[in-house]
Amino acid sequence: AFVCSGQGTQRPRMGHELYHAFPLFAAAMDEACAHLDPHLDHPLRDVMFAEPDTDTAQLLHQTRYAQPALFALQIALHRLVTEHYGLTPHYYAGHSLGEITAAHLAGILTLPDAARLVTTRARLVQSLPASGAMTTLQADPDELHEHLTELEGRVSLAAVNAPGSVVISGDRHDVDATAENLRAMGRKTTALKVSGAFHSHHIDPLLDELRTTAETLTYHPPHTPLITTNPTDHDPTTPGYWVRQARETVHYAHTTQQLHTHGVTAFIEVRPD
Repeated sequence: AFVCSGQGTQRPRMGHELYHAFPLFAAAMDEACAHLDPHLDHPLRDVMFAEPDTDTAQLLHQTRYAQPALFALQIALHRLVTEHYGLTPHYYAGHSLGEITAAHLAGILTLPDAARLVTTRARLVQSLPASGAMTTLQADPDELHEHLTELEGRVSLAAVNAPGSVVISGDRHDVDATAENLRAMGRKTTALKVSGAFHSHHIDPLLDELRTTAETLTYHPPHTPLITTNPTDHDPTTPGYWVRQARETVHYAHTTQQLHTHGVTAFIEVRPD
């Protein structure tokens, strides 16, 4: 299975050496950027390959550039792995943003349509208020259920990545307090460097505009199965799926379990590192 990572794995000059070493990689990245650039204020490749610590390089830390950059890099890496090294996946999957890349690679979205969805989503998420936060916790969902219920929606379960590894998202004060409670129990917590509270109620005001874009796209049956991150919503060929996907919990642990059930024994993560 090929698995595409989500935001947080980006870094300055990612893909630079591969771009100059493999014409196949460069062609794929150029093609992706050609469809992404019309939706951005700065040429994406300039942002990705800028010298560290420059103003242009700093743009990569903004969600509106980080997500399109990861999308472009993943497409180029996929081209390199499949056409140069000859590896062919039996399944695709992705984490949050990476699921859009996976949907394109699986044949559900054309490159122009996927680029529109990625850039719209990134622009909207960039506009989230700074009052939101996300933190990784060493905990299981059942442990947090009562506590999150008491917070009355101010904190959401953003992702279930693996047994004992979840991400919470929501109002900064409540996210920080929840993390502090877990640390007092001897659990590990890690605050994520993100622009807002993804997969939480902070996303709700953005969903109508995201839906407007999603409904203009064309969805195709996949040529290779895409294992979704929503256990109860398995049809990524509808606009509504991609609206809900931006808001609801990323059940990545369920996805990996499903891949194992389908007989997958080897995973290739498509990411910068």
